[in-house]
Formats: sequence, C-alpha cells, structure tokens
Amino acid sequence: MTTISITDDTARLEGELIIPPGAQGIVVFAHGSGSSRFSPRNNYVAKVIRDRGLGTLLFDLLTRQEDQNYTTRFEIGLLTQRLLVATAWLGAETKTSKLKIGYFGASTGAAAALQAAAKLGRKIAAVVSRGGRPDLAGVSALEKVMSPTLLLVGGSDYGVIELNQQAYSRLQCEKQLVLIPEATHLFEEPGTLEQVANQAADWFAHYLTDTAA
Repeated sequence: MTTISITDDTARLEGELIIPPGAQGIVVFAHGSGSSRFSPRNNYVAKVIRDRGLGTLLFDLLTRQEDQNYTTRFEIGLLTQRLLVATAWLGAETKTSKLKIGYFGASTGAAAALQAAAKLGRKIAAVVSRGGRPDLAGVSALEKVMSPTLLLVGGSDYGVIELNQQAYSRLQCEKQLVLIPEATHLFEEPGTLEQVANQAADWFAHYLTDTAA
C-alpha cells in the first residue's frame, strides 16, 4: 500500500493506493458525505475488487476541515473537481497511466462519479454506485455519461430507490439497476454488503480487463 497526496489548489488530499501485480485497471473510490478513505464498507469492497486483480485508490474528496461543514459535503461540483484531479494524477503517474479507470461512488460520491464520467467520456471504463444519489449529478450530466453504469440499491432503502430509478431513466449508456433484497441504506444486514462487493467486482472485472467483451 502506498500513501499518496493529491493537491487541488490549496487543498491537500490524502489517499491509499494499492495495485496488485499485473493489474489492468484501477477503481477510484468517491466516498459519500461524512465518510473517508477509512470507511470500513468501502475498504471491504476495495479488497474484493483487488482480489479480482484490479488496483484501488481510496482518497478523501474533502479535507478534514471541509468535511466538518455539512453543506460542503453536498457541493457536488467541488466533489467532482476533486475526483477529476485524482483521475488526472493517475494519468500522470508512470505506474498507473496505462490502467483503465473505473469509479465507485457511495452516497453523494456517486453523483460526483457520474459528473466526472460525463466530463471524461470513454476515459472512464465503468461506474458503480452503492446506495448512491445519482440524481444529484443532474439530468444534463446523466444523459452524457458513456461509461457502463451499475446502480446498486438496498431493496428496503425506500426513497433512495425511487431517486435511483429516476436517474436510471436518464442514463443513455449501458446500464443496470440492481436492488439488493432486504438491504437498507448502509447494507448492514447480514450478507448484503458481500453482494454489493461481488456485483461491483464483477462489473469492474468485465470492463477494466482485456477479457471485456
């Protein structure tokens, strides 16, 4: 594991980069509001993804001070800009420049992932949202996304299901919406986070490796 620092104007963002030997792709995690690169759920998902031979970058979209401001957590434009900076950093680094890139977004991070994917087009090979708010990306961005997108939502996460369905209807790319049975927003029910991790890993393994159809 390598601890990295990414600078955006005056903000210094820290992250954890892990690249398994022979990796063909890397998944960048866009954490949700109030979360960080230390999120146990995202770290679990990241491990499952790495077990499929893909790299992961978990980094903080906000500084500790910024994250203390509740309204800043919902500044999707700022979160998107930070994700774009991290993506550019990967493209400039020798050991990551040739890797296919995917985004994994949770909560508000899903909106940032989709906005960034809309801006970067086919440079982003795939997107996965976990319990996300893709609706916050906005209709214009959703309609521009070209990356194959998987929306994973808890089957008992009422309200968020409907918001995902609305966003799903706006996506013009290859897409799939999956409800995880009996799961609520944080996927705390036994076996539900495992389902999320496996479905996300399958999606990324398909689109970020040479075996992709």
